Amino acid sequence: MTDFSTPDKHTELTEQTPELKSTPLVIGIVAGEVSGDSLGADFMQQMNNLRDDIVWVGVGGSMMEAQGLQSIFPLSRLAVMGLVEVMGQLPDLLKARRELLSAFKAANIDWFIGIDAPDFNLRVSKKLKPKGVFCVQYVSPSIWAWRESRIHNIKAATNLVLCLFPFELPVYERHNHPAICVGHPLLRTIDQTLLETPINQRRSELVWHNDGLQQFFIERFDDVSQLICVMPGSRRGEITAILPLMLDGIQRLILLDPKLCFIIPTVDQNHQYIVQDVIDQRSEQLRAAIVVVYDDSQPTFSQQAMAASDIVMLASGTATLEAMLLERPMVVVYQLNKLTYQIAKRLVKVPYVALPNILAGTAIVPELIQEQASGDNICRTLMRLLQPRAYAEQLKDLVATKRSLEQQSNHDPANSVIEQWFIQKDHED
Repeated sequence: MTDFSTPDKHTELTEQTPELKSTPLVIGIVAGEVSGDSLGADFMQQMNNLRDDIVWVGVGGSMMEAQGLQSIFPLSRLAVMGLVEVMGQLPDLLKARRELLSAFKAANIDWFIGIDAPDFNLRVSKKLKPKGVFCVQYVSPSIWAWRESRIHNIKAATNLVLCLFPFELPVYERHNHPAICVGHPLLRTIDQTLLETPINQRRSELVWHNDGLQQFFIERFDDVSQLICVMPGSRRGEITAILPLMLDGIQRLILLDPKLCFIIPTVDQNHQYIVQDVIDQRSEQLRAAIVVVYDDSQPTFSQQAMAASDIVMLASGTATLEAMLLERPMVVVYQLNKLTYQIAKRLVKVPYVALPNILAGTAIVPELIQEQASGDNICRTLMRLLQPRAYAEQLKDLVATKRSLEQQSNHDPANSVIEQWFIQKDHED
């Protein structure tokens, strides 16, 4: 993997043009959801390692703000789930785009990095590219899965697409548009010590450093058969749609094994309140089996919770990749608005929603989607996975898929953008 912080590489890149070396680089950047905040922070850190005078303008969360971004408005304003749900928020999304473009014009940005959220970011890019702004879409729209015709809009709106996964590149090659597989930043940032530490030690350290977990486990001691990490998603819409289904499954699981314990790590305190409110409506027995925890002192707390657990039950999304890289067997539970799902079902070409399955090209991880996401099915699937043979088989498949992904992800986002920018400037000159 290319070392983007190598001094010789830095010198070579910055000396190619006087403008890059002598004037501040103003970069517009927008993340549309929590997972995008992590991607944005990783990219910003890489760029900040290369330059100490970058001006960041845009929208992001706490991780991007820690790298120097003053967010124009809260990231949550853009985090809307589903086709139907977006329609209800459309007036505010249009207003947000106007505010953003106004801020970019005032800052006179050189680049625009749109992270995920293609419906929003590509519309922003399409306004900026004709004005000479170098536009990058970081995270390819799912044109490999559905509506490949969108490539024409992507070409009109961007100078470069940064893909996270190797299976995304062929469509760009077919249409002769610059695209680079940079790999997912989790491949570089996942805490390797979590994999090198025995699970009992991971669990002890997790509990030791968190008061909420200490309180939860203090009366249990060794009275725990299995620890299951539950992750119902980062958006409010996901939590309210998916968590009740997961709780139905948990209610049945603890009837079969009262010693099961469940930990739900949340992305912030607000999500902790939302999750706890849903749980508080359930039985005392269920409430006693679950602990909801947020820890702002540990940025990778959710990864630590997954690594300390025997199994992860989670919504589809980036967390499935985290679980795979942490080598934790999992069950995916997901439910969309019925109309959104019916539309998507007719359009999507791939048979899977979980990234490990898409990467492997086969169903190595159970997916309980829509009607299949019932309490009975969740209970049966988790109990089956807790059996040693099934557990070992999925773990073997996850490790093999992880190794394959690592081998095919060998470009750094920052260097990829800089090099493509120079290439296109040379062509213009």
